Amino acid sequence: MCKPVIKWVGGKRQLINDIKTNMPRKYNRYFEPFIGGAALFFELKPKNAFINDYNNELTNLYEIIKSKPKELIVDLKKHKNSEKYYYDLRALDRDPQKYKKISKVKKASRFIFLNKTGYNGLYRVNQKGQNNVPYGRYVNPTIFEEENILECSKRLQNTTIMTGDFENIKEHIQEGDFIYFDPPYVPLNATSNFTAYTDKGFNEDMQFKLKELCDYIDAKGAYFLLSNSYIDFILDLYKDYQIVIVEANRALNCKANDRGKIKEVLVKNY
Repeated sequence: MCKPVIKWVGGKRQLINDIKTNMPRKYNRYFEPFIGGAALFFELKPKNAFINDYNNELTNLYEIIKSKPKELIVDLKKHKNSEKYYYDLRALDRDPQKYKKISKVKKASRFIFLNKTGYNGLYRVNQKGQNNVPYGRYVNPTIFEEENILECSKRLQNTTIMTGDFENIKEHIQEGDFIYFDPPYVPLNATSNFTAYTDKGFNEDMQFKLKELCDYIDAKGAYFLLSNSYIDFILDLYKDYQIVIVEANRALNCKANDRGKIKEVLVKNY
């Protein structure tokens, strides 16, 4: 068994059973263009997969887990949980030229450490692409589990890892393939969209662009399943497809302890 190596706001661990219930019974290859924390990917353990994300720090992490897991583990053991150390490590991306010279292994190690010791498991960047999550003040956080990283590395061996726009997958899609979309959700209100996973954001135009890709997949004879907010905009946008309503525990605002059950949707073309 393997599990996600990072925390991820909006991750799908709690909805995995709903998602698996609504997946096609049979499919060829697996695609996940918004890979995030990869909870579903590691649960399914697909034998032939394509994963993608716009966040190059995230895709670098999966490349290193795939190709250099032992080097990553060695570097992860060097970290120490202190406020000064956290902010010094976080500040490395303030100098782009110096940051480019840091090895990919060290970047992946930094990504995990900041994720596991930063506030509330957030990953957030400013408009310059700089991590700006404050120190989480956890007493004894589990930064990594060695055996889990090694197991995740095995699961990634037959996986193509891509970086960039979600449309990267378009040219690879064939009849019978299955694509799971977990995009940044449409905000439920004006103040709920408090996280920024990339410096580009994900606006309404991108939601329309994603819908066009879903139409392409449908015409291609492949399968898609998409998660998003239970909101009129999404219900209308995907009215020609099957919509399943599910419930998830989500933070209703930026306070971690202010949580409740909210409705979400799964959209599918089969």
